[in-house]
This record gives sequence, C-alpha cells and structure tokens, in this order.
Amino acid sequence: MEEEKKGHEAEHNSQESSKKHNITAKVRENPWMLSTIICGAFVLVLLIATFSGGITGKVISANNAGEKLISFYKTMGVENLTYVSVKEVSGVYQVNVNYQGQEIPLYITKDGKNIITSLNSIEEASETTENTETTEIPKSAKPSVELYVFTYCPYGTQMEKAILPAIKLLGDKIDFKIRQIGAMHGEHEKLEAERQLCIEKNYPAQFLDYVLAFAESSAIGNCNGDATCLLPELNKLYAKFGIDASKINACITKEGETMYNAEVNNANSKGVSGSPTLIINGVTSSAARNAEAIKGVICSAFTDVPSACSTTLSTNSPSAGFGSSTTTSSSSASC
Repeated sequence: MEEEKKGHEAEHNSQESSKKHNITAKVRENPWMLSTIICGAFVLVLLIATFSGGITGKVISANNAGEKLISFYKTMGVENLTYVSVKEVSGVYQVNVNYQGQEIPLYITKDGKNIITSLNSIEEASETTENTETTEIPKSAKPSVELYVFTYCPYGTQMEKAILPAIKLLGDKIDFKIRQIGAMHGEHEKLEAERQLCIEKNYPAQFLDYVLAFAESSAIGNCNGDATCLLPELNKLYAKFGIDASKINACITKEGETMYNAEVNNANSKGVSGSPTLIINGVTSSAARNAEAIKGVICSAFTDVPSACSTTLSTNSPSAGFGSSTTTSSSSASC
C-alpha cells in the first residue's frame, strides 16, 4: 500500500511539473497572451470570483493581490513586468501592469487564488456581433482603406504587420492610409506618431517599409520608450531606408504637433478610439489579422475586382506587439 501511495504521489508531481512547463512555454512564446481574450474555464472562474468573499471568506488586500499576480507571472518566466496600480472591478481586482512599455490590465480574484487575463462585457460583445452582421462595405472603383492605430499598441502593430503585405500587393489600386488616434501609452507614443507623420510627408516611398520595420523590431519594443535606448535603433532604420534624421527631427519640431493634433481631431470626429480600427470606404470593418483575410475584405470593396486579388497571401497572424514572429491563432483584442 505504501509503494502504491508513493507511486500515485510521483505521478501527481510529474503531472504538475508538466503543466507548469506547458504554461511557461506558452507565455514565453506569446507574452501578449497576458492580455488576450479568455474563454471556457476562466469565465467560470470569473463567475465564482464575483462571490469569492462569500465562498472562501478570505479576501486579501488589493496591494497584496497585485504583488501576488506579479510574482506568479515572474515565476512563469515573464520578465520586465512591473506593478502600476490596482482597483476593484466587477467583484475582482484589476491590476494594471507595465510590460515592454505597454500598460495592460490583468485580473485576479479577491482571494488571490485565480488569475484572469481579461474581462469581456456580454453587452458589448452582443453589440459588436450585431454590427458585424448588419454592416456591408460599399463598393468603389478605388477603395479607401484607413487603419487607425496607437503607435505602441501591441494590437495596432500586430495589425500593421498583417495588413501591409496586402497593401503592397494591391498598390495604387487602393487609397491606403495609416491614421493616428493619439497616445495612450505615454509621451514616447505621441513622439513616434509625429515621427511617422513626418516620415510619411518627407519620404512617402519609404514610409510603409519604415512602419513595418518599426513594428517588427524586438529591440525597439525592449526599449520601453526610453529615448537613449531608442535613438540607435531608430538610426539603424533611418540608414536602412535612406531617411535623413535631421530632416525628420526638424519636421517634428516645426510641424509635428500640428499634424498630430489634426490626426487626433480626425479620429475623434469619426468616433475612433480603439487600436486597431479598420475603415474601408467609410465603414468600420473587421477581418482576421492575417494578410490573406485582410486582402479578402479589401477586395470585396472593389466594383471590379482586380487580378491581384487572386494572389494567395499568408494565413498566419503576426504576433501582437513588437517582433517578427507569427502564430496560427487569431486575436480581436485592441488597445
């Protein structure tokens, strides 16, 4: 009996070790899973969490909950994660953390025993589904395609990486523009928006190449917006695409604020606040975040579909945030 008991304990410990290894691997492979939409078991946890005080009777303080959440993710191998603030939301603690320069809300039950990566409103989800089903993109000879982003939003950079192959394929058959919403991640995000507006104005032929390289740069993401760290990385991109840094800096000083404010006012006038937001022929549209899916949505807006639309592009989704990795899964999360 003693040997059988030891056997069961060894098997249990092996299973626990395997589960922890799998979680760690997933977090390291796609760190932005911290802020993606959850399903199934976590929804059940959320429902239980709402009544956690009544069930367990052991509610820990908000600050202790925040520290416990940070500690957990660090044991899972997630580095550069820092605590920002915490508050109570819908019966759980919302812990705002900073990861690679991005502020992300995470959630933990009030007893500190269960972590939840996202809260999803049932009412908002219903409205989104309803709008998606009833909205039809008008057709035109030359579709207008606008992609609204925050420059440091992980899902904005994800969408930029996904859409640009389709944009390059369709070329001048469409009227494409990246639009700035504003800055929600700090002053460095505003500065990058101004920088991109100046590059677009002075180097239009290199603009999209710069945007793609910026989004695919893990080094830039690791700078967390720090100017000293960013400067050499930006200079590498300038040199790669033949961009004169002094010309861009002069533009930012002289015109950056004006162009930036015009973009923010435009986004506000159209009711755009989430990054990414895709607008085709004046209609807010949705597509899976891979080049082939986005190409299909844009091509559906042509009066006469061009032959380029028959070209098959990648169905892999770029990873959220900075970097050039891809994934077979899709995301609809936004900043």
